[in-house]
Amino acid sequence: MTNNPKHLSDVARLHRANILKSLEHRLQVARAKGQSSLVQQLEAEKSYYSL
Repeated sequence: MTNNPKHLSDVARLHRANILKSLEHRLQVARAKGQSSLVQQLEAEKSYYSL
């Protein structure tokens, strides 16, 4: 296994993309269920990862 900076950067980018994908799905479900408080929390979390 390599621990070079480029590899770690690629892994971090992929991890972040997976988190955002999961958050987007959770947002869709929360919106569909009318869970506005959860939607607000997930949107805040999404904006944190989108920086």
